[in-house]
Amino acid sequence: MRATFIRRSAVAASAVSLALLVTACGGEKAGGEDKGAKDKATTESAAPAAKVLTAAELEKAVLAQGDVAGHKVEPAKAADIGKAEDVTVDKAECLPLAHAASAVALGKPAATVTRKVMEEPKADKEKPSFEGMTEKEIEDAIASSMAITVTTDQLSSYDGKGAEDGLASLRAAGTACAGGFTVTQDGEKTKILKVEEAKVSGGEEAGAWVLTADMEDGEKMAVKVVALRQGSTLATFMAMNIGAAMTGKDFPLPTAVIDAQVGKLAKLG
Repeated sequence: MRATFIRRSAVAASAVSLALLVTACGGEKAGGEDKGAKDKATTESAAPAAKVLTAAELEKAVLAQGDVAGHKVEPAKAADIGKAEDVTVDKAECLPLAHAASAVALGKPAATVTRKVMEEPKADKEKPSFEGMTEKEIEDAIASSMAITVTTDQLSSYDGKGAEDGLASLRAAGTACAGGFTVTQDGEKTKILKVEEAKVSGGEEAGAWVLTADMEDGEKMAVKVVALRQGSTLATFMAMNIGAAMTGKDFPLPTAVIDAQVGKLAKLG
């Protein structure tokens, strides 16, 4: 997990919810291989290689402001994107998950673009009033106002089977690292207590995993990683929710973001 990204996400979530607080203070199916599967494999092997999108084409395919209702979309800053050489793990097989959770592109992509997508508070959300609240109730109100999911949306294009291999590496890591691992980035260690598979669909194939991280203060935070492949392009998402981490509650996968990206990517063939 990228500790720097977590801090930046917390600041961003705080900024989005600030208006609320200021107002309040003021008053696949498994089975053996059959003939159909063999025919499909033969057809796939005979099919032409998927087009490798250029950086310019990825820029057109990646989400932009206005593509996802109720969300703010902006280019990811350098601090939001990890560097492969800065990420290490205590178990080599877990590195793909550590990379995806740190917004590091998997493998050796031909081109990559990254966006930061932040959920915006609902306009009709009731504004909290701190008057007469206990300290615990105030803490809960603040956590509720920060229950905003922040997602990195990264598109990477690959030559050959790079996109397929990237998703396969995540599947392998999800299985091998179910019992947890430790990731170090920028000199900061984060212990991942467990890795669980989640359900997701989209593109030609997709997978999702929930990483439960042990934070410095003893709190636990869920980091959700999603990857889906469309041709030679791999879309990876990393999502977290500061408010959910503060209360220990779960939060859903950012399906609106994922679906919007799948739809936009599909238009490019």
